[in-house]
Amino acid sequence: MPKISKSDAEWQAQLSPESYAVARKHGTERAFTSPLNDEKRKGMFTCICCGKPVFASATKFDSGTGWPSFYAPADEKAVATSTDRKFFMTRTEVHCADCEAHLGHVFPDGPQPTGLRYCINGVALDFKPE
Repeated sequence: MPKISKSDAEWQAQLSPESYAVARKHGTERAFTSPLNDEKRKGMFTCICCGKPVFASATKFDSGTGWPSFYAPADEKAVATSTDRKFFMTRTEVHCADCEAHLGHVFPDGPQPTGLRYCINGVALDFKPE
């Protein structure tokens, strides 16, 4: 499937200023500010930019970090990763596989069965209840 590509002006017109800063400019929302951090209903978390299902509620857990956290993506092709070397550290960035929106980062300190913690910005997501 081809990547979704839009101009900065198109993304800015579509997204809130905070979602644009995070998803398109690789920002980070302040911890504990997203209502999705406390979302407990069954459903699907989708990319705020293109609507792709990226994380299922069944994989969400409370990491205590202040950001929505998941132990696995919705499927193996939902997200992609790249190396992020900002702020004098090396992290693994998580982005939408279809539109390359910055979603957050993944760390190797999550629960089983994967041992991974996908630490995701709530403003980069939308939630579709089941």
